[in-house]
Amino acid sequence: MQFPPGFLWGAATSAYQIEGGWDADGKGESIWDRFSRAPGRVAGGATGEVACDHYRRYAGDVALMAGLGLNAYRFSIAWPRVQPGGAGAANQRGLDFYRRLVDALNEAGITPVPTLYHWDLPQALQERGGWAGRDTAERFAEYAGLVAAALGDQAPLWATLNEPMLITYAGHANGAKAPGLRRPWLSWQVAHHLLLAHGLGVAAFRAAAPAGSRPGLGIVLNIRPCHPATGRARDRRAAARLDAITNRLFLAPLFRGRYPPEAARFFLSRLAGLRARPGDLATIGAPLDFLGLNVYTRAVVAAAPASATGLRVLRPAAPVTGMGWEIYPPAISEAVALAREHTGLPLYLTENGAAFDGALDDRERIAFLRAHLAEAHRAIASGADLRGYFVWSLMDNFEWEHGYGPRFGLVHVDYATQARTPRASARWYSRVIAQNGLPAE
Repeated sequence: MQFPPGFLWGAATSAYQIEGGWDADGKGESIWDRFSRAPGRVAGGATGEVACDHYRRYAGDVALMAGLGLNAYRFSIAWPRVQPGGAGAANQRGLDFYRRLVDALNEAGITPVPTLYHWDLPQALQERGGWAGRDTAERFAEYAGLVAAALGDQAPLWATLNEPMLITYAGHANGAKAPGLRRPWLSWQVAHHLLLAHGLGVAAFRAAAPAGSRPGLGIVLNIRPCHPATGRARDRRAAARLDAITNRLFLAPLFRGRYPPEAARFFLSRLAGLRARPGDLATIGAPLDFLGLNVYTRAVVAAAPASATGLRVLRPAAPVTGMGWEIYPPAISEAVALAREHTGLPLYLTENGAAFDGALDDRERIAFLRAHLAEAHRAIASGADLRGYFVWSLMDNFEWEHGYGPRFGLVHVDYATQARTPRASARWYSRVIAQNGLPAE
């Protein structure tokens, strides 16, 4: 199973999950700093204040990536490190950190793939309404312009937002993630402002990038294929509804200039309508250069008329990962097919991976990666313009509300000593990269 020439083989992380240095060099407070300190929000009372100490250890981490043979690395930039209060002039010390990181990656021959926003909103903006307010989308454009002016010519691929669906629902409807709101009636408005931020950010980034540069811009969506629990019409309708309010809620405005009718009916009948301005959908639909897909599993959906949504996602059957997620490799080819319904842009699998126990001999993870890469190859063989794959994650890290229990890393991290030890999966992935394809069993 050989992959196309020039295929990007990478790993992914995010700022709050690995950097630490939560207030170093003028960085401002983020919503995750505030959320993780609140009692009962994160397992074990964990925070990302130190995490993997990547802020101080980035040079060693880049050397580790080079040793594994990675030719790409997806990471995120912490907005409050660049703009501590979410507005105004840039914090030069924060930008300097990312300049050092990008320089080290480029010197090592590793393609930097930065994401501008991976959930760590400046707390100051949250106190002014956060993503429920239009102003946050406008402030994001300002931030995007600052980063573009400083670094826009230093990386070939840039993503605006990571997983707006999870920000919408886990952050604002069920409160599992920062900012921890339980206001489901805000869902459509939050989704709209996130998409608007993306569109405004694309325009601002392109306007501010250094003359002569042409960075590729995209967005990263988490796609979860939705399957009906049975062939009954009510279960098929429930699965279609979940697909509409999670996957297509973001794909359709980005690439078709409208919200899915099924999603609009759902919000209007069960939650609340949308406040938008003329021209918003045109801004959201700004031309892009690629689409990133984060794919982990599927959802099996049954009708549940008495529930708030009219549906429920069933508990998965075995086998499952350490997060309790069903191991379902066809999710890759199904997610790619859904993306191709909406766009012919180049695609990247910007996250795919699994948490298991902390063992160094992690054969379960190797089996998981092999099966999912085989699906990626199948998608390419079917005609998909799939150009890269990024394992989640490079190293064990702070796994949001789950704290430090889940272990997603190719590289084991001893949090007491910060020692990094590549797992068997890291060595296996190195062979995949060297061969540009799957090694024989």
